[in-house]
Amino acid sequence: MKLIGMLDSPYVRRVAICLKLLELDFEHRPVSVFSDFEEFRKLNPVVKAPTLILGDDQSLMDSTLILDYVTSLVGSDATLAPQRADERLRATRLTGLALAACDKTVQIVYERNLRPVEKQHEPWVDRVSAQLLAAYAGLEAELALATPPVDAGRLGQAGVTVAVAWRFTQMMVPKIVIAEKYPNLQSFSVFAEQLRAFESTPPV
Repeated sequence: MKLIGMLDSPYVRRVAICLKLLELDFEHRPVSVFSDFEEFRKLNPVVKAPTLILGDDQSLMDSTLILDYVTSLVGSDATLAPQRADERLRATRLTGLALAACDKTVQIVYERNLRPVEKQHEPWVDRVSAQLLAAYAGLEAELALATPPVDAGRLGQAGVTVAVAWRFTQMMVPKIVIAEKYPNLQSFSVFAEQLRAFESTPPV
């Protein structure tokens, strides 16, 4: 398998880390959808990161769909999601909030970095920022009740996605999401980033 995309994308990074936690062999190719557009288009005409190219040259897109597929390749003992319905519900909620935070961070970055200053729309940025803060408020409240499992073998997709989202937002818009206001997220992120799967998959 080949994972195509840059690790500064939270979607690419969450897939890479989960593949490592599942102990699945893969080759990472850091091809950018921006600076390497034509090269990426040869690999996937849609130019969407992450793209996972399988051994028979079929390709998959969207981090959630990729993770859904790769979990089917491993034994029942290796999983990224809890089996109990109540635990699975919470993991799904955490994942949804974290992916929403990623989406809103990306929207702000695109507005600030890709759109000319004279065309940037402040009411839109304010609206997206409010959505971003709401997502992190929800995550902080969830983690105040209980943190995700704190060992690599049980971290799961939810824990990976929360930690990856937080690191990405703090890299891109730290002045909007102020770390000190989210002590539970900050503490969990510090723990997760020390795990081997995270350390070997830096967002650069």
